[in-house]
Amino acid sequence: MGMRRHAQFLARTVFVQNNDIQKASRTLNGILSREGILSQFRRTRYYEKPCQTRRRVNFEMCKAIYNEDMTRKIKFILRKNRADPYPGAS
Repeated sequence: MGMRRHAQFLARTVFVQNNDIQKASRTLNGILSREGILSQFRRTRYYEKPCQTRRRVNFEMCKAIYNEDMTRKIKFILRKNRADPYPGAS
């Protein structure tokens, strides 16, 4: 139990090397923004009406679907071993 908690603590630790606090701060801010903690903090700073929450969640779902679709299309276009390298061109 104690070691697992220690490992969780280490996973979220940013070490300051050579007294470079600026670099450690940038690293920590990058980690927090990548995990979505900063956006969640900003979002919960004020009350969000239920209709605004629904709009935000629907927008995020649509954005995720769009990004997934575009990623799939780009991967398809960038494939090297296609039988017809330019589909629809002939």
